[in-house]
Amino acid sequence: MMMHHEVAASVRLLALAGVLPALACGDAPTDNDSFGGGVMTTTGDVTTGDATTGDVPTEAGTSTSTDPSSSSSSSTTTGGEPECAVDDDCAGHPDGPICSSGQCTTPCAPGLQKPCYSGPGDTLDVGPCLRGVQTCSDDGLTWGACVGEVVPAASDLCANDVDDDCNGAVDDDPDMDGDGWGVCAGDCCDAEGGACFDAMLVNPGAVEYVGNDVDDDCDGDIDEVAAACDDGLASDAGDPLDYARALDLCSFTEASPQDPAQRTWGVISAKLSLADGTGAPASQSRSIRPGFGNVLKPQQGQRLAVFASGHAADTNDQAPPFAPFEAGKDMKTTSPPPQDWLDANNGKLPNPVGCVAPAVPAANDAVMLTMAIRAPTNARSFAAKMYFFSAEYPEWVCSEYNDFFVALVDSQADNPDDKNVAVYDDGMTKWPIGVNLSLVADGLFRQCDNGPVGCAVDEVAMYGGCDGTAELAGTGFDAHDNNACDGTQTHAGGGTGWLTLRGNVVPGEVFTIRLAVWDSGGHIYDSAVLLDAWEWSVDPAKPGVTPG
Repeated sequence: MMMHHEVAASVRLLALAGVLPALACGDAPTDNDSFGGGVMTTTGDVTTGDATTGDVPTEAGTSTSTDPSSSSSSSTTTGGEPECAVDDDCAGHPDGPICSSGQCTTPCAPGLQKPCYSGPGDTLDVGPCLRGVQTCSDDGLTWGACVGEVVPAASDLCANDVDDDCNGAVDDDPDMDGDGWGVCAGDCCDAEGGACFDAMLVNPGAVEYVGNDVDDDCDGDIDEVAAACDDGLASDAGDPLDYARALDLCSFTEASPQDPAQRTWGVISAKLSLADGTGAPASQSRSIRPGFGNVLKPQQGQRLAVFASGHAADTNDQAPPFAPFEAGKDMKTTSPPPQDWLDANNGKLPNPVGCVAPAVPAANDAVMLTMAIRAPTNARSFAAKMYFFSAEYPEWVCSEYNDFFVALVDSQADNPDDKNVAVYDDGMTKWPIGVNLSLVADGLFRQCDNGPVGCAVDEVAMYGGCDGTAELAGTGFDAHDNNACDGTQTHAGGGTGWLTLRGNVVPGEVFTIRLAVWDSGGHIYDSAVLLDAWEWSVDPAKPGVTPG
């Protein structure tokens, strides 16, 4: 008679004989299928597939038994006891190194395959991303590499019409550092790391900062010096952009370019007008020169810009030709001063206490250059060189004839409330550039004759801030003055010397600057201003002017 364990062994063999061919010919194994290890069970007859409550096939080396005296209908034994309790019990065991249900076995069946994907779950089957296949090793101990899978790229390749990063967007250009530029738009430093630091300051919208050993503007060159653009400009140029070039602003751009890669810094537009932004100035009131007088030369490049309330010319110039600054030339133009600046000063032209102000504020014989500029993305301020002259010195100091120069900056950055950065800050008051500087600050009106000032209006004061007159040579302000306040004062005017003008900007913003000079209270005794050497700085500045 066949014993019960002999029947179980027969069932086990039949089960294995039936299941293995079924797996070979049927569906591919899933992640839950197991071969060559663990306990394989079935809940149906191995031949018919019908549900039964009979013996359950088990692993080789085990047997099942039904003991009426036992509380369980079956038990797993190996010589009466499980082979293992933990993996350490299977170390060196011929059936495998893993303990599963009391049996030593292997992690997988040799040759078994399963699907795999190592990318983020939400990227599977998005764009080119798809599953691969892993195969169990011949010894059943390890799963092989995930062959054939496609996982997301770190970012989209540029303009290949493929969603390389599998995020659902084709050819997107993420801006990792928040500077307004992605890699596809030309950002060569879009994320911190390695040789890339201060990533927000490095992109095609930046200006090259010479000396920091960084390709700030991502053009492939490091610390290159910008080429000059002012050589050969006509002295009587009528194109407002030529005056930007004379100031050494050599980059030009658009307000809203279709291609983001063209969203670089530079001058967007320029206009010449009267002081209120309307009309046209006299053509003789502006010029571009290789110098002014016998001594003064450009501070950068080959040219500087000259604006005047008379003729923008020294004694040797043509196109336009020279005309004496004293008594001056009536250019026959008048407009209100810049309205926003006047409103910020309570409707009055700012003057030192006790000085006479014009009864009706007006800007006579004015010329104003207005430029719209996109600031570099790494710039927080700008500087330019300026030199102011006036034939009102010395006799008309503290009169209603105080001529003005203003530099009005429309920006979101921190600048004076009235927008004028052409001011001297004495700690209490911001004084605009004009001949009355001689009353509020020794040392800013420096090229002149010391002595009494204001004699023409009986507001006599003594000024001692002049340190010479050599720079007036050949300018026209060196002409002999027969109407000065003192016999020792022989020059028909004076000047500030070179000043540095500074203002603040927001990186990457589009701002405007208005540069204007005009006569106050009359049309004679003219003034002039030289402008040159525009530069950007990565640091904020204290707005205003300083000597030098």
